[in-house]
Amino acid sequence: MATKKYIYGRYSFKTDIGKVRVNNEDRAVALTNSRGNILLVVCDGMGGQNKGDLASSMAIEYITEAFQNKDRFNSKFFAKRWVANTIREANSAVFRQATKSETYNGMGTTITLVLIINDYMVVAQVGDSRAYSFRNRILTQITEDQTYVEYLYRTGEITKEEIATHPKRHVLMNALGIYPSLDLDIKTIPYLNDTILVCSDGLYNNVPEKDLLSILKGNDTPDQKVNELVSLANSNGGSDNIAVVIWEARE
Repeated sequence: MATKKYIYGRYSFKTDIGKVRVNNEDRAVALTNSRGNILLVVCDGMGGQNKGDLASSMAIEYITEAFQNKDRFNSKFFAKRWVANTIREANSAVFRQATKSETYNGMGTTITLVLIINDYMVVAQVGDSRAYSFRNRILTQITEDQTYVEYLYRTGEITKEEIATHPKRHVLMNALGIYPSLDLDIKTIPYLNDTILVCSDGLYNNVPEKDLLSILKGNDTPDQKVNELVSLANSNGGSDNIAVVIWEARE
């Protein structure tokens, strides 16, 4: 029988309203269970006041409760299936709420989820929040933005440099809670004690990748790094709500 590895580490998460928005529609969470599995989630709500914050809160709360009630993940296949089913159930819950009242009609949220189990992680993506891995002093984006400009870039219509200034750069191609069914990008990749960063676009649109890298490779605690990233995003304009989650494994 293979020996199961218990992953030790530290995590921190935080959201901030930023400098422009009138309310905070971002939500974030990091938690572990008794078996040493780690769950990291960021949701960036949309639809305006009372809509986006409810959608992101509902999604986070639904997934957190499901994780806390899950006994074990017996294999990569079942872990991936659990993530997919749980996110789709959260989508259904948000969609049902949105159809109950005109107040909540049209609400939705992005979701980026990383579930770490032993030597692999399940990564799920809806929308344009992001997950990065940091290992050997290299920062790698492990999700793909589901945006119109990302589609244009991947089909060769625009260059990577044009993404940042394109007039439709904020247009999403996918979101949770908008439709009764959900298109979900999900994959299983190796986990080698990487540091994991999950964040909303309010962070990466205001903090250049070189500065993300500089903070992540420092010796500060995850709490300090999260605060530094939020502060830097606000110093650079704070043009949106900011959500940040950091997980650091320890030997």
